[in-house]
Amino acid sequence: MFSRHCIAALILSWSSTAMSAAPATQSASFHLPAPPARVFPYFTAEGERAWAPGWEPEMLSGAVERGSVFRTRAHGHDTVWIVADYRADAHRVSYARLAGNANMGLVDVACDADGSGTRVTVRYTLTPLSAQAETDVREMLTPEHYAAFLREWQQSLSKALQAADGVRP
Repeated sequence: MFSRHCIAALILSWSSTAMSAAPATQSASFHLPAPPARVFPYFTAEGERAWAPGWEPEMLSGAVERGSVFRTRAHGHDTVWIVADYRADAHRVSYARLAGNANMGLVDVACDADGSGTRVTVRYTLTPLSAQAETDVREMLTPEHYAAFLREWQQSLSKALQAADGVRP
């Protein structure tokens, strides 16, 4: 049981700015030339190793199922991730994440059949935990920055798919 001192310290550690900030959301899609069943496994903690430079998840529990937890280190933050929803049959996954003292939020990925391949839709919903983080979140989720962010994903994933096929990019 928490003591009154622990609860008071926890409450004081959250700034009033962070507590009143509305979550910011951005969503966009891109196309990959492979079916959803082939693309979707790249959006697991381990699957992302194949295409995301520097992605080194440390599995803390589970694997891909709901409730699995892992940690990554990037951009000066340790980020703890928990699988909030995992539906391989529907090609859907959602993660809740806490990026150090910077921000917390959700990442949702959906892979849908799209003619000759897959339409990947990625939605980030983030709440900053400080005034500096508010600026960073706002910048990350501008349409221009977010589009560039997902273009990097698309390019890296396309190369990973080609490499898996034995094709040189």
